[in-house]
Amino acid sequence: MSKKFVVVLLSLVMMMLLALPMTTSAQDDTIVIGFLPGVVDPFYQLMEVGVRQAVEDSSLDIELVVQIPEMFSPTVQTPILDAMVARGDLDYLIIAATDKEQMVAPLQAAFDAGIEIISVDTFIGDGDYVNGPVTFPLSYIGSDNTEGGRIAARALAANVGEEGKVYIQNVNPGISTTDQRQQGFEEGIAEFPNMEVVGVDFNGDDESTAVQQTEAVLQREEDLVGIFGTNVFSANGAGIAVNNAGLAGAVDVIAFDATIFAAEQLRAGVVSMMIAQKPFDMGYLAVQFAIADHQGVTSLPKRVPTGFAVITADNIDDPEVARFIYEVAEN
Repeated sequence: MSKKFVVVLLSLVMMMLLALPMTTSAQDDTIVIGFLPGVVDPFYQLMEVGVRQAVEDSSLDIELVVQIPEMFSPTVQTPILDAMVARGDLDYLIIAATDKEQMVAPLQAAFDAGIEIISVDTFIGDGDYVNGPVTFPLSYIGSDNTEGGRIAARALAANVGEEGKVYIQNVNPGISTTDQRQQGFEEGIAEFPNMEVVGVDFNGDDESTAVQQTEAVLQREEDLVGIFGTNVFSANGAGIAVNNAGLAGAVDVIAFDATIFAAEQLRAGVVSMMIAQKPFDMGYLAVQFAIADHQGVTSLPKRVPTGFAVITADNIDDPEVARFIYEVAEN
């Protein structure tokens, strides 16, 4: 999605809010919004900044309830979700579901308890909240992850002369976003007859595991030419392993997500490209959607793609591009 589209969307939401009578907020003094991301990492930290900024920018009385899992796992996220529902006062829940199937039932229970669900980053079911098997969430706000995978594949192919073996560092099966990134990457590599994906490893969203797995692949596949890291810790771990092996520049790394660490690796020549998502936008828009729904807006889109910024050595010093690196100010 273009920056212009996001600005227009926000403007339309704000105009609809201004046009509505103020009786809703007068009758309901406080809107209680829960925020439950996937884990603690720079991506979700920046999303929380967007959530808090949208709350601060609103003139309405909003209570924000934030719970952050220590691990990216449905077994960790579900009891936190259940406890948030048990409070009995949530009106909206902004959530990055940690599994597209396992989180359906607990989120259905939350919805049945009267809580409107807004998906950010990840989705449940197949992500089609209009015609798919899961339609109860209010909206899904996040990247086009399949296309992001294709972007990574084509960039990697161009960097390595459209031939050679490549490898995927992924998180866990069943996560909507990273499943799609892997799918898009594999589809993209299939466009090049002289390229081959030689393996996929799942690191459980643990950087140290990603390092160990990548080191093993580098030893096994001595002619490996590239690696795609599908999220923050996957890309970080892949880059560390390549650098430790003295293969920077010889094995190309494409990083999905744009952390400060990945930016340092890009400047050092370990990473050739970062695909930056827009987590601030996701968080900010989600709160705006909750407010709009609370005020009676009935035409909110069920799907809002938030776009990417592709960052390379050629544009990382451009302030209009560098602003998408996941930098969160310390309190």
